[in-house]
Amino acid sequence: MQTKDSNPPDGGYGWVVVLSAFMVMGLTVAVLKTFGLFFVEIQQHFDELASTTSWITSLTIAVFHLGGRLMSLMYFSFSDSSADLAPVASSLCVQYTHRTVVITGGLLAFSGMALGFFGLNMVWMYATTGFLQGLGISFSWTPAISIVSHYFSKKRALANAIASAGECAFAFMFGPFFQWLISQYGWKGALLIIGGIQLNICVCGVLMRPLAGSCFPEASHCETESPPGSGAYRRDKEDKPLIMHKTFNWMLVRQPEFVLYAIFGILAAMSFFVPPLFLVPLSYSLGIDESWTASLLSILAMVDFGGRLLCGWYANLHVTKTIHLLAMAITLISTSLMLLPLANNYLSLAIFTGFYGFFFGTTVAIHITVLADVVGMPEFDSALGLFMLIRSTGGFVGPPLAGLIVDMAGDYRAGFYMAGAILVLSAGFLIILDRLQQRKIRGSKIRPKPEKSTLPYPSLHILKHQKYGEHSVVV
Repeated sequence: MQTKDSNPPDGGYGWVVVLSAFMVMGLTVAVLKTFGLFFVEIQQHFDELASTTSWITSLTIAVFHLGGRLMSLMYFSFSDSSADLAPVASSLCVQYTHRTVVITGGLLAFSGMALGFFGLNMVWMYATTGFLQGLGISFSWTPAISIVSHYFSKKRALANAIASAGECAFAFMFGPFFQWLISQYGWKGALLIIGGIQLNICVCGVLMRPLAGSCFPEASHCETESPPGSGAYRRDKEDKPLIMHKTFNWMLVRQPEFVLYAIFGILAAMSFFVPPLFLVPLSYSLGIDESWTASLLSILAMVDFGGRLLCGWYANLHVTKTIHLLAMAITLISTSLMLLPLANNYLSLAIFTGFYGFFFGTTVAIHITVLADVVGMPEFDSALGLFMLIRSTGGFVGPPLAGLIVDMAGDYRAGFYMAGAILVLSAGFLIILDRLQQRKIRGSKIRPKPEKSTLPYPSLHILKHQKYGEHSVVV
């Protein structure tokens, strides 16, 4: 449990924290993105359908998102964009430091992989490599991102960019490495080794030293805590319900713009996790060698990183409206997914995979920015948490649905066609959202302004009600 430091160091030991977060990103999300290498192995071992096997990844994705929201509700909010949310970290300073939670996440991730080594049955795999692994990823990823924002202010964008790059860098290396582990030790032995590697998350957690002015579990009070009875203490107690309300503001579901964007998020999540999961089985069905198959995941990670950087740079130029840029990226992703099943050799498959990965990276770079434009910065923190919660349903349903279609069609190409079609539908909701926003802007411009009062003392015509005890006095 940490308070937000008033003067972040913006360097120094903060770069050690950034490096630790870089490692955590790689040892969590990169493992999830390359888990498709285990799909065929597990499916063949248990002789299960594709739809049944894909529930492992679906559980990991769902628990990852839901666990992340639990963590954010527990102790922090790292957005400085709204001044009235600045005291969230101190007001929700509950029981744990970032260091403790990251170490716990590392142990959970290791437990998920190590217990998956026994491979008793498919339900066992759901509970271990699905649920436990997802919980470990969420407990590690969320506070790692948060503590970087605590250590940096002026250089926060750079620090977050470096930390998040760990996902792509490790995914680039993990593809061939995991394939080699499977070939040498089998899929069970590979899971055990990967679990051991994920124990390094605990080392990274130890390096995430709390800042000065933090709250510690063993302390009876925080260094920045106001004494009971003071006005500041009373204000802190009054602010807490407001903060919790803004952290989870369900009233956002009454806003048509947010609802449209949330539907887009669900549909997009249903599609985004399908290609990394079914790319390896598709390449096997085309007769491509295993070593070349693993390189497809490396290509995917490399162009993903390039797409994030290029689109982030272009979006900052403000040449194109961000929602238009997102709609174009989604359309190009869907086109890539529709064309990818037409590949009949490694070269063509690698080209279409590269197109998909690049445009996926552009989407990752700007979709949160579009959310901020949709709801406005005062409601951004509430909207982000609710959006992630709603979007997780798409990630949970998407892979099994694609697996069901693959089972019915008897061809892994069907899963890519499904993902592309759903993305086309999601782009339609973005277009509707943009039209709605434009209509509201035009309406606000043509709406007549209220006439100013010509009376010398307009306040004399206002009735003010003030209550004193049980009596109401009209002024």
